[in-house]
Amino acid sequence: MARLTALAGGVAAALVLIATPVAAHEHPSGITDLVTPAVVRLEAVSHVEITLLDHIGELKHVERSYDIPFGEGTGTVVNPDGAIVTLRRLAVNDDDVAVYAANKVFAEHHKVKIPADYDKHHVSDDQLDHHLQECYPPKTDTATCIIDVTTEITAYPNVSPPSPNGFKVKLARAGPKPDSPAVLVPVTPAAGGVGMPTAPLADKVPEQEGSPTSVAGFLGRPGPNVHHTVEIAHLGKGGVAGEGGRPFADPEKKVDEPAKLGGLADKGMIGAPVIGDKDGHVVGLLVGGGKEGKMIGIREVTGILAEAKVVARRGAIDTAFEAALTRYHTQYYTEAAPGFQRVLELYPGNVVAAQLLKTSLAKRGGSEDKGTRPAVAASGDSTPMWPFILAAGVLFLAAAGGAYLLWRRRTPEGMTELPEPLAAGPPLDDGANQTVVVRRSQTFPVVQQQQQVMTAANPAIKYCTSCGMRLGPAHRFCGYCGHPIET
Repeated sequence: MARLTALAGGVAAALVLIATPVAAHEHPSGITDLVTPAVVRLEAVSHVEITLLDHIGELKHVERSYDIPFGEGTGTVVNPDGAIVTLRRLAVNDDDVAVYAANKVFAEHHKVKIPADYDKHHVSDDQLDHHLQECYPPKTDTATCIIDVTTEITAYPNVSPPSPNGFKVKLARAGPKPDSPAVLVPVTPAAGGVGMPTAPLADKVPEQEGSPTSVAGFLGRPGPNVHHTVEIAHLGKGGVAGEGGRPFADPEKKVDEPAKLGGLADKGMIGAPVIGDKDGHVVGLLVGGGKEGKMIGIREVTGILAEAKVVARRGAIDTAFEAALTRYHTQYYTEAAPGFQRVLELYPGNVVAAQLLKTSLAKRGGSEDKGTRPAVAASGDSTPMWPFILAAGVLFLAAAGGAYLLWRRRTPEGMTELPEPLAAGPPLDDGANQTVVVRRSQTFPVVQQQQQVMTAANPAIKYCTSCGMRLGPAHRFCGYCGHPIET
């Protein structure tokens, strides 16, 4: 009986599970919304202050300043304080900008032809050439130029309206190569508030070849006509930390993904986060360029964060946004709208939250909104009722079968002796009418009533002639079969 009931229950449960739609993942496949609010545009400039000491003729001090852009790309905010992960090439200028400034100031002041580049040159005039060589670094006691070089890095967040000036950041830690990861922190720490949106970091890179990912970044400074760009990519085979990164490869071989992503890197998406398709977390950063776009893995990124003693963490904005995003992607638009409104209260410029709020309000209360659908919908996508009816029928049959088997087990095959007398109890009053109604057994069919009392050898003991049940002195009806007793 127990096995039969368990089997029936398992079958019914399976039918219910098959019939019930599978709940949507918290973040559907390909989701990038968790990361895009934290993507920033980075622009790096080497600022050079140079003073040329002209000793030819009358002594003059010629002062110039030059801003030399050397890096444009994408970074990702990893904690509410504004810490950013990107690449070394966007934070450190490996070119000697002091040489560039020396060439520039000499050409402008002495009216000679010197290329404005990073190489040391000579001029035909020996005296001018001597002064030029003394202007080049490294600085000496007889130097003819005093040069001061600083690096200015500006981060432009993904906000609307766009921030015209962004916020200044500085290098906290970087690896040894241009495509090594780097950590930037704000020059002026934010005071008060809840900080900035952040991107979640994955624990590891997917190992499977062909794993789908997305790359999100900026091809220019954020503005009315420049929004974040998202491009689909797939991880190729191989890739060892510190050896150039992991390649990309389209499993269907329809797109040359290394060339596609290399071109995007050259246009401004260098350093952009590579987002895993499974849960929307950052699995690496885009490196390379030209026809060879690759990815450095998340473990290199977390390693440089540890060296910089910067902790990647989520904030209050992220908690509110992720809760609203879950409702949005499960089509509960009525419930998602207040969540996005709360995000915009915490961080008014959040572009992604504003766009999703607009969509939620447009779909709120409509046919797509699961939050306002009636319990039994007439639309074709409502849950069918037949599996539940079938499951109920299976359970009913299982219960009926179990009752029948239990009844068969408790009913004796035959009876050769009279039933055991009822347990003796306190005598009942003569006027008592205590009747116990029970179901008749097929073992004792009803016979014509002739004499309802059968006496034993001891005349004080009486039995029912219909079923043979022992009777008490106060019984007026048989307690087993219910027939009246006539004495």
